[in-house]
Amino acid sequence: MLSIQNLSKTYKKRPALQNLSLYIQPGEVYGLLGPNGAGKTTTINLICGLLKPDAGKIFINQHPAGDETKFWVGVMPQDNLLYRTLSCAENLDFYAKIYGLSPRLRSQRIRECLAAVNLLDRAQTPVENLSGGMQRRLSLAVAIVHQPKLLILDEPTTGLDIEARHDVWQLIRQLTRQQGMTVLLTTHLLDEVERLCQRIGIIKHGKLLAEGSLLELRQCIPAREIMTVETCEPDAAIARARSYGFTPRRYGAELAFWIPEELDLKDLLDRFDGIPLDSISRHPVRLEHIYLEVTQGQNATRSPQEVLLS
Repeated sequence: MLSIQNLSKTYKKRPALQNLSLYIQPGEVYGLLGPNGAGKTTTINLICGLLKPDAGKIFINQHPAGDETKFWVGVMPQDNLLYRTLSCAENLDFYAKIYGLSPRLRSQRIRECLAAVNLLDRAQTPVENLSGGMQRRLSLAVAIVHQPKLLILDEPTTGLDIEARHDVWQLIRQLTRQQGMTVLLTTHLLDEVERLCQRIGIIKHGKLLAEGSLLELRQCIPAREIMTVETCEPDAAIARARSYGFTPRRYGAELAFWIPEELDLKDLLDRFDGIPLDSISRHPVRLEHIYLEVTQGQNATRSPQEVLLS
């Protein structure tokens, strides 16, 4: 559905994208991750035609991105582009007119989209009277009012409470399962990506560092689990861990070790015998560990192929 080939863009001699290539399959939810300034917004702007690339090509539904493909793309931006004094139905009607929908089709799509986001009973409610979660759901309705083939979601649940986040997640699942939409998702909420995305791409400085399913990306960290400890003797703990083949890592203030084999708690404690441990906890390998390893760890300068084959 979306094919990006060798895309590059530079701002005032600063490269924003460097030879970026990725492919999103029809009906797939693809998560694009990266720190601030990694090139995610630039990528979205290029797909939407708001910027022109210095090099590379973009294809949407096998057509070169341009005026012909704009109708196939729906965008839910990070900031709500809603008219606060207009009602939900009036906002949808305004954007449907922009997309050239006929009056009859506009009326039909307004009802369908409000029903899809559970806001049909709020059709005549002004946006300024909606909760934050309702406004995000209405923004999603605006993005799909013209039935796009490719839906771009930029930080769709940032700032929402957990109940509102789950509502939006469920709506995204319904769009892909029932309507077959392809979704490009950018977010800093890694649990959101774990729950929604079939494949994930991690970029930094405009380069794709790693890509694959969550299962494939777990190969970046050759461990059965990750153990975190609190100790007043971190150097001794690190030395002991290395003697057993445990890889040490710092995740913020946490001292962590990659455990390559399945061990019970007694075995782990025995291996740190004589070293004072104030606390110990065990975790599965999560996307946050993979993300930090790819963007900040030893893998950060390696190609996606090298990362996945390590």
